[in-house]
Amino acid sequence: MVALGMQRHCDATLRAEKSMNEHALREQICELGRSMFERGLTHGSTGNISARCDDGWLLTPTGSSLGRLDPARLSKLDWQGKLISGDPPSKENFLHLAMYQERSRNQAVVHLHATHSVAVSVLEEIDPADVLPPLTAYYVMRIGSLPLVPYYAPGDMELAQAVRALAGKHHALLLANHGPVVAGSSLAAAADAVEELEATARIYLLLQGRRARMLTPEQVAAIRRRYPAG
Repeated sequence: MVALGMQRHCDATLRAEKSMNEHALREQICELGRSMFERGLTHGSTGNISARCDDGWLLTPTGSSLGRLDPARLSKLDWQGKLISGDPPSKENFLHLAMYQERSRNQAVVHLHATHSVAVSVLEEIDPADVLPPLTAYYVMRIGSLPLVPYYAPGDMELAQAVRALAGKHHALLLANHGPVVAGSSLAAAADAVEELEATARIYLLLQGRRARMLTPEQVAAIRRRYPAG
């Protein structure tokens, strides 16, 4: 009886710890969303944020503004994409699921319609294998290389397959005429990476028409050896 009582106590403690962890994660998602919205990294009801929890994953709901998220109403889904609780999930939930399924070590995904990243995604002269050049060491550290995913209409399930085909080798992708999708080892890491991508896209656009000094292949290789991205 004592052993059974101890087991029940341990189980109850574990459930309480999981609940506390998920509560904190919900708060972090909403805090990040508000920060990104207030800094102009997203607008209206665009963009979505997700993170793994102990028994599924959390995602911002469909039609929601990242500036006004309610922790209690975040969508919670299982690993088949089925809604467990909360409001209906973003219609782009399949993008997040594809990233998680191909990148089991990553804990969070951020997708934005950030202005400068989207602007770069519609340029004709970009290299679809690696959209942005190595302008700074921090871009190489946090992004590495950035492939362009061909355009698909919002909600098109073929987009999920296109993302899946690249996600195994790349934690950051740029969707053509749409915006970036970035996975990270934590919510903070995913946010840092997508913000570095947006800042680099802005620098790239500012440099249009000017001669620029990129990092050399040797410098890039040295950074990647020391700081593997993703």
